[in-house]
Amino acid sequence: MTVHFIGAGPGAADLITVRGRSLVERCPVCLFAGSIIPPEILQWCPPGARIVDTAPLDLDAITAEYERAHRQGEDVARLHSGDLSIWSALGEQLRRLDRLGIPYTLTPGVPAFAAAAATLGRELTVPEVAQSVVLTRTSGRASLMPETERLATFAQTKATLAIHLSIHVIEQVVEDLLPAYGADCPSAVVWRASWPDERVLKGPLGTIASMVRAEKLERTALILVGRALDASDFRDSALYSADYDRRFRPGLKESIR
Repeated sequence: MTVHFIGAGPGAADLITVRGRSLVERCPVCLFAGSIIPPEILQWCPPGARIVDTAPLDLDAITAEYERAHRQGEDVARLHSGDLSIWSALGEQLRRLDRLGIPYTLTPGVPAFAAAAATLGRELTVPEVAQSVVLTRTSGRASLMPETERLATFAQTKATLAIHLSIHVIEQVVEDLLPAYGADCPSAVVWRASWPDERVLKGPLGTIASMVRAEKLERTALILVGRALDASDFRDSALYSADYDRRFRPGLKESIR
């Protein structure tokens, strides 16, 4: 018996990986976060599968489901939204399973920031504009931010920021970022990225908060900030330059010998 943790993707059911869907199709037990997992994915569960919505359950109750499946010798598909590597409450579940001696696997998924970038039609790293993406959030009831991980600190890098779980404090986010990025810095809010009812707001950092409040957006929204979001006058990457010498494409000098 194995618990298979699966990143189900940002919203659209067909953004789950092939491996993830295959696991869902063969596991007789499926645990899913009902508030953020698209119900279409559950249609792939085998007939008669035990399907449990974990949204109303605490960690003890979720662990009890793992223990029950372990006693029955039944594999579990445990669906989390987005990718497992960030803000998935994965670590505490793995710690419990380690203590219980219950085996598990991890299958990554498409993260929300990648889906949001696709919606915007933008690359988040642009030559000589931004070469780093900071994935971060603000403090919430579920988890406080370490003192060294403040938005104002990350803002000093001028990197592209992907700010999760913070739409409810959009005014504070803007206030923290304005000194470093400036009021004219491009920003965007993608609400429910890749879902059928996805909504997008784009505007300068100085006005994005008022736009969010006017549209009454809350929960499941990602804030993106950085010059890469509207960069157009930048040099081409050297990656595809004709005279860029690389292993699989010899440089111009070598090719004309």
